[in-house]
Amino acid sequence: MSKIDETINILKELGLPKSQQNERSALTLLALLDLKEETSWSRSRQRTIRIHDILGFIQKYYDKEYAENTRETIRRQSIHQFEQAAIVIRNPDDPFRPTNSPNTVYAVTDEALEVINKYGTPRWSPALENFIKETGKLKERYEKRKKKHLISVDLPDGKLVDFSPGKHNELQVKIIKEFRARFCPNTKVVYIGDTARKMLHVDRELSSKLDIPITKHDKLPDVVLYDPKKDIILLIEAVTAHGPLSPKRQIELEETLEHCSVKIIYISVFPDFAEFKRHIDNIAWDTEVWIESNPDHMIHFNGPKFFTAHDLNKGDQNV
Repeated sequence: MSKIDETINILKELGLPKSQQNERSALTLLALLDLKEETSWSRSRQRTIRIHDILGFIQKYYDKEYAENTRETIRRQSIHQFEQAAIVIRNPDDPFRPTNSPNTVYAVTDEALEVINKYGTPRWSPALENFIKETGKLKERYEKRKKKHLISVDLPDGKLVDFSPGKHNELQVKIIKEFRARFCPNTKVVYIGDTARKMLHVDRELSSKLDIPITKHDKLPDVVLYDPKKDIILLIEAVTAHGPLSPKRQIELEETLEHCSVKIIYISVFPDFAEFKRHIDNIAWDTEVWIESNPDHMIHFNGPKFFTAHDLNKGDQNV
């Protein structure tokens, strides 16, 4: 049998679903193990590797070329199931690395490596049996590791939501905990999108009442708040990897919310002035800016709407 056929057999015996018992998943596992055609299974080793490098390994040593846009297929249709089966762990070197980071790496777990090293020997069957017996406990352990690094936030209605780690989600947490407390404490949280789970929180009853199409959640900003007293929606974009509420983005949101009849405020949120300055020429007029490192103030891209007269004796007054 070839290495690919043997790997498919390993995946089958490890209990992977039929849709992962194929050449793509086999080559992915071989790359993770740094195992070439002529290398014995006992020489399998643990290493951290990006999906981009998995593709390079497969092309170099197995003469199979996958296009770069295949990365998502490998991640969703092979790696994800390996994680679920406790065969692979994501970012063992840095659990805080954001989900969507280009530096995300994967490695075979210690337990899976110990079993795979015995393939083709009399020790394979008992090692496999023990691994399968312990898989539930392994999944639980790795799930605990993952949960340990989540960022938990209490919403106004008392619901606890867990954000995956990363700068973008940390900024969203600041929006909920600090921006909202300072500038719109009476608002309700309609929607929050996490980098790992787009619909982290949805108030379906309220979104339906406001005609906010949650079915188009990929078109919504990171956070949507609603002020029932003023009948205003706040559409808030957290700016780290992606851009602010630009003129193009504003038009897209207007189209998405074409049936929503309440007034809308657009807000771009930046972690600091350095990030703000990078995007300043792409921020739409008639929108707002909040900078988390200077939390008590906002910047208004609104012309004369907030024209302020400064009186040394009477304090500041809007005119």
